[in-house]
Amino acid sequence: MTGPARILSISFSEYVADARVLRQLRVLADYGEVTTIGYGPKPEGATEHLELVGSPASLPQTATGVTRLALRMHRSADLAAPANRAALEMLAGREFDLVVANEARALPLAHTVAGGAPIWGDMHEWAPEERTHVLSWRLLVAPFMRSICARYLPLTAAVTTVNGSIAELYREQFGCDVEVVRNAIALQNLEPSPLEPGRIRLVHSGGAVPGRNLEALIDATLALDARFTLDLYLIEARDGGRYLQQLKARAAGSERISFHPAVKPSELPKTLNTFDMGIYVLPPQTTNHRLMLPNKFFDFVQSRLGMVFSPAVETSALIEKFGLGVILPDFETDSLTRSLASLTTHDVERFKAASHAAAPALSSAEDERVQRGIIERLLGRRRPASA
Repeated sequence: MTGPARILSISFSEYVADARVLRQLRVLADYGEVTTIGYGPKPEGATEHLELVGSPASLPQTATGVTRLALRMHRSADLAAPANRAALEMLAGREFDLVVANEARALPLAHTVAGGAPIWGDMHEWAPEERTHVLSWRLLVAPFMRSICARYLPLTAAVTTVNGSIAELYREQFGCDVEVVRNAIALQNLEPSPLEPGRIRLVHSGGAVPGRNLEALIDATLALDARFTLDLYLIEARDGGRYLQQLKARAAGSERISFHPAVKPSELPKTLNTFDMGIYVLPPQTTNHRLMLPNKFFDFVQSRLGMVFSPAVETSALIEKFGLGVILPDFETDSLTRSLASLTTHDVERFKAASHAAAPALSSAEDERVQRGIIERLLGRRRPASA
């Protein structure tokens, strides 16, 4: 291969708002010219961006597509989604040296357009049970995702996912080799912020999406004494802001609860650094919830916060290993309230110091090493010296 590598990155998400895909893109850009295809404007690091205008559905949600899913005609549904049809037209006649498929739903398109180029499938989380708490998804889409994984993963040159527990599921159920690329962000040059006298500043960042149990954070704060404040940096859901307004109404105008617009992923650590304890309570409605290792865990660490998390296999192990904060006994609001009420100034200072000490180990350095190893293996070349 001569000249810069031609790399295609597929993601049925809005690139500029997808922190994991943006981190991946920054690494890919060191190895060649990257064409991205997905929703929204051109992301930083892309040489060329093919926008799927109007964010067409990435699943076969047309009448014909739903019928195919209902009848388990999965092969004929592989490329039936409106987003796939639009992407095929945009990619016609193009050739690439490496194709990256983000999430299982991108695998059929990747294998169709690769033309013999190696494919890296970043599954992110556990695709067969992504939204199985929704009945229609469980009945129609889950079998389709399982079929895609069974047919395409054994043919995919490299497969990654977010943690070891989910990697083992892919190995056991689909017989493929899997490497781990966590949702860690780069090491931030920050120090733990000093505590304010008589105050414990709680913070949460993420989507204002029903099912995330944000109500528990608000209710617990309202039940706590005046030491506690809660700041929420929320991305408005695609519901016209209705759920966000419900949350604001639930806060009842409390002076101790503040709502803020979401900030860019690159600005989040510095923003969160002014607080004390990151807080996240998510009932395990799906396997992905039970085995979660989300962006916000690493955001909290790099922001030098202590943390309060509901129990989950991967996050609990890391919180215990590094002494980062409190693991709740269950998912109930009363348990959250009691756990927060028991916090002392010494506890919070200790957790923030532990987060600072763990920040290098819980940064993206190891993940980038895995990504570069995959790219160099599949392209058959080392990272250019100029990159």
